[in-house]
Amino acid sequence: METRANYVIVGTFVLICIIGLFIAVLWVAGSQFREEYTYYRTYFTGAVTGLGKGTVVRYNGIDIGHAYDVAIDDADPKRVIVTLQIDPKAKIHVDSIATLESQGLTGAIYVEIEGGTATSSLLQAQPGQPYPVIPWDTLDLDQFNLVPKLFRPLLERHGTGWGTFRVIPIESGRGCPYGCEFCTVTGFFGDSIRFRSNESVVDELLLLKRRARKDGGQVAVFFIDDNFAINKNRTKSLLRDIIAADAQLPWVAQISANLLRDEELVDLIAQSGGKWIFIGMESIDPANLADVNKNFNKPDEYAGVLGRLAARNVYAITSFIFGMDNDSLGVAERTLAQVESWPPGLPIFGQLTPFPATPLYDRLQKAGRLVRPKHWLDFAPFEMAHAPLKMTIREARQEVDLAWSRSYSAERNAAALKAIEEHGIEFRVSHFIARLFFRGIYFPQMNKRAWIKLLAQNRGTMFGLAKEAFNLWRGVKKTKRDVVTVPEDKISKAA
Repeated sequence: METRANYVIVGTFVLICIIGLFIAVLWVAGSQFREEYTYYRTYFTGAVTGLGKGTVVRYNGIDIGHAYDVAIDDADPKRVIVTLQIDPKAKIHVDSIATLESQGLTGAIYVEIEGGTATSSLLQAQPGQPYPVIPWDTLDLDQFNLVPKLFRPLLERHGTGWGTFRVIPIESGRGCPYGCEFCTVTGFFGDSIRFRSNESVVDELLLLKRRARKDGGQVAVFFIDDNFAINKNRTKSLLRDIIAADAQLPWVAQISANLLRDEELVDLIAQSGGKWIFIGMESIDPANLADVNKNFNKPDEYAGVLGRLAARNVYAITSFIFGMDNDSLGVAERTLAQVESWPPGLPIFGQLTPFPATPLYDRLQKAGRLVRPKHWLDFAPFEMAHAPLKMTIREARQEVDLAWSRSYSAERNAAALKAIEEHGIEFRVSHFIARLFFRGIYFPQMNKRAWIKLLAQNRGTMFGLAKEAFNLWRGVKKTKRDVVTVPEDKISKAA
């Protein structure tokens, strides 16, 4: 009996342990199931290969959740609906954007949520939406309006549509394989190139065109790709699709000079709405370009590249860097002599800056040439953070100042417009306005007094444009007044 009683006690104890373990498992599992998530919805157009349930979601690179559901939109089979299950501690703002990214060498797909400012409101579901959504058709585009508030009432009063001029950033691809010594792009995004589908880019452009018609005003696009034509075949394909879909909007993009040798590419740029191309020329000295691993730039080709663009009414924003190791006093004069011989564009000038984690920073640090090793914590505009070899830091600043002052003087503005006088007045007016705005990159124009002074300096050019516009308007009005309508009875008698 005693032995049997022991078996009963042991068996009961084991059974109790098993039941306790089972309850503990259920409790732990239940606590996980009860864990709260915040749900959001986003949409992708075109192929989403690799995206599925469980795909990681990251916010500015940090894991915050996963894709809870992926489905085709019944109302639009080209669109994929993705429901995101996100840690509630992650605050998604109304100006956040969801994109598809691929990770490193593996190419694994994940959803990246980026952007969002602390001052903007948190994203909320709208009436009829099960979860909060970030659609383009409700995005506040006024944040992209470049027209100074001083001029908006005047322009809106005349009903010309220029009271708003929005430049919308669109990213069609990411990454650059070139690895220029001073550039942060390769270190930040890697040297692999990732592209959105042509269809998704075209759909976004069409959506912006509809917004422009609905809201009024002018809309342009800035393709913020690190190098928009890094894969020329893909870029040509995209531009052809934009043209075929009638999705053209005025656009600007960054493209390396060496890629603009291609006549077909330049034709497609013009036909698809391209107006300005940002070209990192950096220097007119081949030795400088070789030093920073950018010797695929050929200074003797610069004039031909710019002429090729200008022949199609596309102009260049040309970027130059002073303070390179082979730069000496007079670099501004030498550079300006070249710039002023080319078709007029929008030149910008800066100084060689060693950003952290770039090969340039490492080289200068090893050589002991950094004078402000953490210059990004003590930002000083247009002040070099290292000692150049053939001039002082102060002299480098003076070279930059000279380049900006002469490039955007009233005299140079007038000369630039004179060089394109064969173009219509609308084109020349827009070019003149662009020059006034670009001057503000170096010379702050943040109040009415600064703008009044600037306009006064350029009064000769402004008066000439206004006079020409008035004469054109008066000529058109006179032509309409002189049109004689012949009465029908006279036409009958003549017949």
